[in-house]
Amino acid sequence: MSAQSLVIKIKKNKFAYYFIAPALIGMVLLNFIPFMQGFYMSFLKLNLHTMDRYLSAPFVNWGNYYDVLFNPNSPVRIGLGQAVRNTLYYSVFVTIGQLGMGLIVALMLNRDFRGRSVIRTLFLFPWIVPTFVTGLLWGFMWQQDIGIINYLLYDIPLVKALFFNVFHIHDIINIINAIITLLINVLLFPISYTLGLVGVEFKYAVENIFPLLPAFTSEIKPAWLTGPNTFWAIVVPTIWRFWPLSMLMLLAGLQNIPDSLYEAASIDGASSWKKFWHITVPMLKSVWAILLMFGIIYNVYSFNIVIMMFGNGAGFPGEWGDLMMTNIFRNSFQQWNFGNGAAISIMFMAFMSIVIYYWHKFYISSEEIYR
Repeated sequence: MSAQSLVIKIKKNKFAYYFIAPALIGMVLLNFIPFMQGFYMSFLKLNLHTMDRYLSAPFVNWGNYYDVLFNPNSPVRIGLGQAVRNTLYYSVFVTIGQLGMGLIVALMLNRDFRGRSVIRTLFLFPWIVPTFVTGLLWGFMWQQDIGIINYLLYDIPLVKALFFNVFHIHDIINIINAIITLLINVLLFPISYTLGLVGVEFKYAVENIFPLLPAFTSEIKPAWLTGPNTFWAIVVPTIWRFWPLSMLMLLAGLQNIPDSLYEAASIDGASSWKKFWHITVPMLKSVWAILLMFGIIYNVYSFNIVIMMFGNGAGFPGEWGDLMMTNIFRNSFQQWNFGNGAAISIMFMAFMSIVIYYWHKFYISSEEIYR
């Protein structure tokens, strides 16, 4: 497109540009300028001792990036591999949980029954609760001695008997643990090997894959906010907070599927499962793609719920619950390594940009999504 044709096009649509101008200005002020500042900081030796002379801080070129990727003695590398692993697992489990719960409830609400609108409104409650309130709420619920989770599991005799003696949940968890361990070892080996080439440790073992297991090895109330259980203590609230969005979008997609498709399938003798697999799932392809993309983006950048559950930064979740965002926050604002923290942020953003690019290329840009 030539410059002249571009000018003509802008003049022709200038009224529309008036409406998008505030959004563009907001993006520049709130996104682009902070990004450029962070990018500049990633090349500086910026810490507690040099922060007062920000503009004249020592320029270290690619030194911060080298410390993060290749320097085994750099303090910034402590817990980085664990944070990468936790973020990956966290994103996978939370995304699956959000989509799974959203789909189950959407299928239920897609049926015509009395009180459907009331139930749908009630199901939106987690979505309207602010994330910082969600973190505080679940932080109290996970408390070892006074939390409602342990009260339900250990202080109600009937529930305790059913959970431990009748249904043998511990044995079921063992089986699930073995299956998940095998799958993750197979699927994540390429990632582990690639990170190992740049010196980032990425270990995973049976006890690391399914941290829910240690909670039920004895009748002692588990400490959900310390140790291996921390992982699930941050996964569950995030699923609870965001599954209503999946439910709404999937419900909208279900209501747009023509009934004639199901009627034709019934005439052909298709079972309910075949209708779901061959009609419902393909017709929701665009919704799946959008939910997966936004779910992954949000989950890898998750911060508010985690930071509020552990005392607003005063106490971090430890190695089992340390995510990339909390790792960056700790390096930047507790250890005062602003340059290293900025370098991690830039590399993390670059990686996510690549993921989003390929996601857009293979899913979002398809004609079916924009139909």
